[in-house]
Amino acid sequence: MKGSVLYGPRDVRFEERDFPKIIKPTDAIIKISATCVCGSDLWPYRGINPITQPSPMGHEYCGIVEEVGSAVTSVRRGQFVIGSFFASDNTCPTCQIGYQSSCQHRELMGGAQAPFLRVPHADGTLVATPAVPSDSQIPSLLTLSDVMGTGWFAADAADVKPGKTVMVVGDGAVGLLGVLSAKQMGARRIIAMSRHESRSKLAREFGATDIVTERGDEGVARIKELTKGIGADSVLECVGTQESIMQAIHSTRPGGYVGYVGVPHGVELNGQELFFAHVHLHGGPAPVRHYLPDLIGLVLKGKINPGKVFDLTLPLDQVAEGYRAMDERRAIKTLLRP
Repeated sequence: MKGSVLYGPRDVRFEERDFPKIIKPTDAIIKISATCVCGSDLWPYRGINPITQPSPMGHEYCGIVEEVGSAVTSVRRGQFVIGSFFASDNTCPTCQIGYQSSCQHRELMGGAQAPFLRVPHADGTLVATPAVPSDSQIPSLLTLSDVMGTGWFAADAADVKPGKTVMVVGDGAVGLLGVLSAKQMGARRIIAMSRHESRSKLAREFGATDIVTERGDEGVARIKELTKGIGADSVLECVGTQESIMQAIHSTRPGGYVGYVGVPHGVELNGQELFFAHVHLHGGPAPVRHYLPDLIGLVLKGKINPGKVFDLTLPLDQVAEGYRAMDERRAIKTLLRP
């Protein structure tokens, strides 16, 4: 089969790869219905994360179970399933408290930008839908593999509750779905940070009440102005840079919460400054598996439509263009169809 392989900065190739096989009895093979390019894929694509050898790409996936190992009992051939970007057994003590992305036996997924994928810990990682969904539902279900689950975790970690004022830093797919999550959780006011018209428009559609274009100290000042000098109750940090995390912390009211899910790059926190900020910080790789059953229900009932973040759809063999479009900010998120 052919799939995407990253060789170096801005060098993605669609080339022959080995067909996945069952290696352990707890594995499953799925036929990919849809996959996509993630914002976090752009870190190695841009050369910020070094690539030491050709690397199969992609960690967001959904599809039809093709084959299962002898120990797999929770999914069967022919079912439509969604899994997380971390495979987890869903039975260890860490999984049991809802942090499957820190499972004691976790495996980081890769190679999903291909027609077929091997999923370890299939019983603990994959969640089946009640029936095979319609083609129109697949984009939204695909977001649950990462970006929607990550946006939801950001809101959960930021203690978003009915009536709260929420700020979202980042207008990529995760930030936009953080807006959608905050709206679903009942936030009274949602302030989205965005300078891009198409992204601001989608943020409004997802529930943003205010759009702020300023950054850094000016952005913090604008948030304070909008909140009568207090700051936001809950802030979702969905970028991962020094500027974005500091803007998030400084925009949060004393006693407020920051949920940070942007993969940190070059971030350093000053202990004394953090001490006197008096804010709660919670984040990390989202435990997508924890939220999957509920989020699947919301999609299938038509309560949320996170698939709207896909503004470019390409056949899988044009994956390189999908990366270029996101790198050049011509697309929010690229959907790939095998």
